[in-house]
Amino acid sequence: MIKKYSFFVCASIMLLLLFFASCRSARYLEEGQALVTDVDITGVSPDIKENATAYISNEIKPNSRLNLTIYNLFNTRKGRYKEENRRNVGEPPHVLDSSLVELSAQQINRYLQTKGYFNAFVTPQIEVRKKKARIDFHVELGQPFLFGDIRYRADDPVIEEMYAREVRPKSPAKTGKQFDSADLLDEREKLYEKLKERGYYDYLRQYMRVGIDTNVVAKQADLHVEIQDPTDSTQHIIYHIDSVFVKVILPYGQTSTRNPRSTVDTSLRITYNDETGRFRLKPLSRYMYLRSGMRYDFKKENQSYDRLYEMNGFRNVKINHQKIGNGRLNTFYELTPRPVMANQVEGEFTFSSGMSGFNIGNTFSHRNVFGGAEQLEVKMRYGVLFDPRLEGNLADKIFNNDFQVGVNLIIPRLMTPFENSSTGSYGLPRTTFSSTLQFFQQDQTYSNRYFTNSLNYIWYTSPRSQHSLTPVSVEYRVGKLDDAFQRQLEDEGYLLYVRSNNREYFGLSAQYNYTYNAAKLLTRENFSYFRVGLESSGNVLGVLSDVLKLQTSSEGERLLFGVPYLQFAKTEIDYRWYRHLGGNKQFVLRFSGGVAVPYGNNSRLLIFEKSFFGGGMNGIRAWQARTLGPGNYNRADLPERLRLNLRNLDQLGELKLEANAEYRFRMLNNFLGAKLNGATFLDAGNIWLLRDNEITTNGTFKANEFLSQIALGTGFGIRLDMDYFIIRLDAGLKLKDPQFAKREQWVIKEFFNSREFKQNYYETHRPDRYNFIQYNFSVGLPF
Repeated sequence: MIKKYSFFVCASIMLLLLFFASCRSARYLEEGQALVTDVDITGVSPDIKENATAYISNEIKPNSRLNLTIYNLFNTRKGRYKEENRRNVGEPPHVLDSSLVELSAQQINRYLQTKGYFNAFVTPQIEVRKKKARIDFHVELGQPFLFGDIRYRADDPVIEEMYAREVRPKSPAKTGKQFDSADLLDEREKLYEKLKERGYYDYLRQYMRVGIDTNVVAKQADLHVEIQDPTDSTQHIIYHIDSVFVKVILPYGQTSTRNPRSTVDTSLRITYNDETGRFRLKPLSRYMYLRSGMRYDFKKENQSYDRLYEMNGFRNVKINHQKIGNGRLNTFYELTPRPVMANQVEGEFTFSSGMSGFNIGNTFSHRNVFGGAEQLEVKMRYGVLFDPRLEGNLADKIFNNDFQVGVNLIIPRLMTPFENSSTGSYGLPRTTFSSTLQFFQQDQTYSNRYFTNSLNYIWYTSPRSQHSLTPVSVEYRVGKLDDAFQRQLEDEGYLLYVRSNNREYFGLSAQYNYTYNAAKLLTRENFSYFRVGLESSGNVLGVLSDVLKLQTSSEGERLLFGVPYLQFAKTEIDYRWYRHLGGNKQFVLRFSGGVAVPYGNNSRLLIFEKSFFGGGMNGIRAWQARTLGPGNYNRADLPERLRLNLRNLDQLGELKLEANAEYRFRMLNNFLGAKLNGATFLDAGNIWLLRDNEITTNGTFKANEFLSQIALGTGFGIRLDMDYFIIRLDAGLKLKDPQFAKREQWVIKEFFNSREFKQNYYETHRPDRYNFIQYNFSVGLPF
């Protein structure tokens, strides 16, 4: 404990030293120079201020304190900055430059005009004191202009009719609305897309011109929209595709061990040349939507780009067109393959409740197994958790370890025994064959061998709707309790727990998942996300049990190949509400829940693999995974000698309810080469059983009690955004813990008296220890 507090004290002192060191950076400057320490825009609303800030030159924005301190450490000598041999580390001081201040004021003024403030004035005010400069861009907005009369004409009557019917009615630029040039840009882009989708290959955005007249009516901007014809022809031309050529290019500097392929496919009407000799034309041509004889379509061209990239077999895709006269085009697809072989290593570290461990995984990929960009993945993962309370050397302190190996074959199309209508217009359809083998061992408690085989289909019915169907999932599992631990459980009367875990079973299930708006999860927009999953197991075998004349065990369970089969139904939902608050600020609300019901041939207690758990880095973050619930369950009710062995095995449920609220914001735009974001959050929820069992009678869901059994946690997180991935560290603080009774659940009141509280908890829950704060380190956002 002393070491932990010493660490925080030292870290705090270091941060204070960095703060004061950056504050004293001005003393290194020459006379007449000033370090910019503060920049503000006043006289505008917060939304306008945040957007206008982007138009201030970065050279006169305040430095990052950390980056400036690092720069000063390596580039100062004798109280001054070095004249030569400066090292390119950190960030050099942003010195006041009046020309950049004036330029920034002009840029802010231009931005305000695009928002309808044509009479706005931006006055920069500079205050310099002790070589430190504060800049205030004071804005006088004036009254905004509104959209007035909107008139339009086109040289081509066909285009004018299309514009009037499909573009203008949906335009955000409406009479009486505040002027915003973004609305006009949106309208121009919509017209451009519509015309390019109808074969107008030559059409350019510049053909649409907008005149703005502010002299007719006060504070009103009348628009005159004109869509011009090309200067070198009488009208815009609609183009059709004549011939299609496909070429797979051998990457520069590489040689192929196979002979190139060249052919003319008369059925597809494609001339094909593969320099690598590795790809087949037919599976690739499915996603080349521009074909011979078709009218040129900009939308189909973009769909071709998207689907060919999504196949994950090509690092570069180019689609070029050549005019051959008479409104005809030749289309050329050029595909540059990615390396055939790839390998990726991942890892994470976990620490909580006195135990620590790590997970490490390796994924090997072959990106073109059968010549159609089919992907073969071989995944291996190993995880271990250490408990320092166990006696012996490091190997003896292993609490549990988990090894998994899996093989996936991903085929970029739907392989069904019947014709299907999935063309990939909205997303790449996939067929996945997968097999997974898992070995789990918990010290002196429990071992598990789990083998699954499944067939999965993924397809899209709209740009926002994704469907996933697993018609067949075959599972075989052997779970075995440690002999001594089994006898101990039997002596304590936990026979149901023994029967539910010390068993062998066979499963034949089907699953379906529907997801809405998954593609928008990393965008800064206002939207809702929804996912629902359904799973059912054993129903077909239950119906056919009499026909197949399945044997029955001594406990009344039907046996398949001498092994009981599972019967259960499970459903899960996940709803999220995202709101963009301007700039890099975002608010997210999330609700998730699920229920799993064992029945028929299954035991009364749901198996471990299909059960719900509470806590974890993507759930209620103030609790470690599998240490929350069910209901009011308190592990003090267990005999002391069982608590350690049953950890992570006894806190499971058949019903889950969870809600999260998170506010995300930008902290630093440049932190060690990445963006540093922050988040504050509030998590609530729990898990429950559907019926009492031998371990607990306080974990059953009851409509009149479940609200009092909700756990509450809050916290703060930092996220290092590297563009390609996000590194996340969240610290969750327990507010309300349902394992305690009534008012004692509000554990936050004990936070500042934690030593005594933790000691009392340890005496009644030995060897468990209580932690108010749970740290979660991971990659990616929680939701």
